[in-house]
Amino acid sequence: MELLKGYGVGEVFGLPGETTLPLYSEWAGVPEVKHVMMRDERSAAFAADAFARFSFKPGVCEGPSVGATHMIPGVAEAYKASIPMVVFTSDIPLHYERRNTLTGIDHTSMFEGITKESLTVTEASELPNIVWRAFRLATSGKPGPVHIRFPSDKQGEEIGEPRLYVQDDFKAYPGHRPVAELVKLSEALKVLGLAERPVIVCGQGVLLSQAWGEVQVLAELFGIPVGTTINGKGAFPEGHPLSIGVTGSRGGSAIGNKVINEADVIFYVGCSTDSTGTDMWKTPALDTKAKIIHLDVSEAEVGNNYPVEVALMGDAAATLRVMVEVAEKQEKKGHKLPRIKAIQAEKEEYGAYVAGLMGSNDIPIHPLRFVKELGDALPKDYALVTDVGIAAIYTAAFLKQTDAGRRMIFNYAMGSLGYALPASIGARFARPNSTVVTLVGDGSFGFTAGELETVARVGGPNHIILFNNQSYGWIRGEWQLNYGKQYVDFATNFKPVDYLKIAEAYGIEGTRVGKPAELGVVLKANLAKKEPTFTEIIVKPEDKLVPPVPSWLKKAEKQGLPHVR
Repeated sequence: MELLKGYGVGEVFGLPGETTLPLYSEWAGVPEVKHVMMRDERSAAFAADAFARFSFKPGVCEGPSVGATHMIPGVAEAYKASIPMVVFTSDIPLHYERRNTLTGIDHTSMFEGITKESLTVTEASELPNIVWRAFRLATSGKPGPVHIRFPSDKQGEEIGEPRLYVQDDFKAYPGHRPVAELVKLSEALKVLGLAERPVIVCGQGVLLSQAWGEVQVLAELFGIPVGTTINGKGAFPEGHPLSIGVTGSRGGSAIGNKVINEADVIFYVGCSTDSTGTDMWKTPALDTKAKIIHLDVSEAEVGNNYPVEVALMGDAAATLRVMVEVAEKQEKKGHKLPRIKAIQAEKEEYGAYVAGLMGSNDIPIHPLRFVKELGDALPKDYALVTDVGIAAIYTAAFLKQTDAGRRMIFNYAMGSLGYALPASIGARFARPNSTVVTLVGDGSFGFTAGELETVARVGGPNHIILFNNQSYGWIRGEWQLNYGKQYVDFATNFKPVDYLKIAEAYGIEGTRVGKPAELGVVLKANLAKKEPTFTEIIVKPEDKLVPPVPSWLKKAEKQGLPHVR
């Protein structure tokens, strides 16, 4: 507990269990490290993930031996998304592991594949070294979760003279900022300088590195359009003339994807070039003629999916800072105004189409009408947490974040359901002065409804908005578009649920909105409140209104289905 205090850990998300009580008996006397009790171990991991994204400090979660298996979905998301976390699981004494002891299972084998390292406390005197290593690994290089397995008998051991110092460099991330090789930087600048149609694509690594300022300066120096992946949303201000918004298959627009496909140079910054950000490697195609520059802190990601002209391995902010310093001294070709103006004209034309949909009076409420009303109601300081599905797709594509920085989070590394509600609790502690807005699908809500009790207990402005289409709507869309309408009802539909009664049973004020005219009034009233609220909005499933997913749109047009392009 002294080490956690030393690392500036103010909150740990977790659940009690018999194997953790020796630690809890000490924890009870350490008020500086708050235990945030969750209702499910998976939720504890998701909360720590969101805390890390919004706070720029490693998230910390813990669970008892019996609940260690429940933490895997949350830890896996953090691992794939490169989110720094320290994950504690308590355990039975290790010498009982092969004796069929209740709750005993091999934690190390479970966590080794979804963490940077799994560490076991075999001697209590080694605990300081293990904690130092965990924070150092979590926050350095490619960030990620580190697991500490803490048997209950070792929790009770005495340590003669514990070494309680901390390594200050690793209280936050990035712990250290390596810079790419200078020769390679010069090569990259030369390629950018000669480009006719360059584009920058920012992944979540730009947000993790807090490199949005450096990206903007570089883009303005060369007059380069900038797009982001859905997980990288916020890496570039979307009100900027050079912004092309989110790209790829989740939240991407036809305009942004077109700019990438027509580019002669693509500069990936902090981007894993994953299937979502590239529309299954069709944007650009794997045989693209564009020259690729790839900057990432991870040697595993640079050139992982596309052949690169220039490989840059280093921290995004530190490396771009040096690139800017060098570029400012060089002669550049100047801003490519005709191309930028052409892109802006296309954006304006598309914006007129979007504006028309935002004025829709359709019932059920059109998603773009919701996005408009939400944008109008958002306070200046907000933190938006979304579930996968329509909550994320329409928000990423059409809710413009005009200032750069971490304002919205999406779990499109693994993309599992049940993320937003527990993640919003982590956001509350990471940004205690912000208004948290939580967009939840009814499918996801079924996974973590119990966390409404945690939301109510924690309190504060956490405003939950539930999209009710009475189904696993995304699967209905997949069925309709790829298999045929005869399948859409297979394993997708829910019985009617009175979600307001559930919210009110947990002590949270609930409102149901069915008419577009009511939406803005309700959202503005709720988002101004200082305690949690719950708003249910009736929407269409994805087979009834197809969202702007590139692989779906041509099929929707061919089948004559309503869609948003």
